[in-house]
Amino acid sequence: MSGGPTDTSSGSSDDGVSDGTAQDGADSPSRGGPSNTSRTKSGDEETVPVTIEDDGVVRWFLRSDDENVLFARDVLSSVAVVAVIGLILFGVSGVWPPLVAVESPSMDPNMKTGDLIFVAENERFVGDGSVAGTGVVTLENGQESGYEKFNNSGDVIVFQPNGNEQKTPIIHRAHFWVEEDENWVETKADEDIIGGITCADIDNEICPADHAGFITKGDANSNYDQVGRGSGAKTTVVKSEWVTGKAMFRIPWLGNIRLTFDKLLGGMLAPSPGPAIDSASSPAAPGATVSPPGLAGVTGLAACGGGAVTAIGRRRN
Repeated sequence: MSGGPTDTSSGSSDDGVSDGTAQDGADSPSRGGPSNTSRTKSGDEETVPVTIEDDGVVRWFLRSDDENVLFARDVLSSVAVVAVIGLILFGVSGVWPPLVAVESPSMDPNMKTGDLIFVAENERFVGDGSVAGTGVVTLENGQESGYEKFNNSGDVIVFQPNGNEQKTPIIHRAHFWVEEDENWVETKADEDIIGGITCADIDNEICPADHAGFITKGDANSNYDQVGRGSGAKTTVVKSEWVTGKAMFRIPWLGNIRLTFDKLLGGMLAPSPGPAIDSASSPAAPGATVSPPGLAGVTGLAACGGGAVTAIGRRRN
């Protein structure tokens, strides 16, 4: 009779020991140690929130799952990626902005509206037959050396019309180089382009040339920019120091992103120094207008006489 209670007591004692062992095991090293030594708990336990007080501002910003912080991290990450890409492109091209977006069609079909154009400084990637001291190969020299860009001989250059930095830059092909006082209409101009125009029909500061420089033309335009009638950018002979870069290659349609933002934001991404400028007309786009620069800071806008381009800067055709 006395053995029964003894066994029962022993069983109870064993149960008590078992329970105690389970409780001790919760804090044992094999189970991860005391709960207050770790910021993160496993199993069904809750994760201890990251706080500025406990973790510091930097760690909190990098680890917090707050929606506002997540959004800010995404924005900063995107900006950082764009900045890195911009710096790489700048390192390769030597020009800022290194990209321009074509806004109008005076360089059709070799550059189309909405194309994004990568631009390099004049002294980089110099082709055979470049004009001494400029790094630019003209169409005239390119025909002799076999150098081509954008499906035609010679370089396509970005320049400030009349050297005016307040106006949208132009992106057109350099046709030939003229010396100061040269009557280039009679010595070098293509009769199929110039028609019956003589030097006397052009501004006397342009022909004979008031200074040495390039004669330029949009591929889709009917006449040289310097003639001042019909299509063209309405500029005098382009001095080499007015040339800010050379077009290297195009990325189709990508410039439309920059152009769309520019229209939606009214130029706030890269405000122009003045109102929009009327570019010279071309057969493809009579009376086309141009608007200011692209990825704010990385692209810009360029215009072509009768056409135009926007950069991630700003250029006209």
